[in-house]
Amino acid sequence: MQLDPIHHDAETPPFEQARAQIAARIESGVLPSGTRLPTVRALAGDLGLAVNTVARVYKELETDGPVVTEGRRGTFVRSTSTGVEVGDVAAAYVRACRRPGLTRAEAVRLVESGWNR
Repeated sequence: MQLDPIHHDAETPPFEQARAQIAARIESGVLPSGTRLPTVRALAGDLGLAVNTVARVYKELETDGPVVTEGRRGTFVRSTSTGVEVGDVAAAYVRACRRPGLTRAEAVRLVESGWNR
């Protein structure tokens, strides 16, 4: 992930410059859903910021919603989908399973089987 240089003498604090840049890239789609963000240490080194500053940036972005931190796996851009499309597909799947008389357990087993492929 390439961000613009941080201007330490600007009116906007470095923390806000970094946060705004990441948020804007997520909003514009430059950083699509599922993108893994650099580690806090790596981004701090790239931007010339303190590790605690970048950790705060990630924490604020997580609080605001566009990213999710998954422990040691890292920080990722959260899905921007509202889930409506997936909900529609799930409802169609349920209808398709009910037609031939499949039970809920059988339908779930089919999903699990497909998930594990």
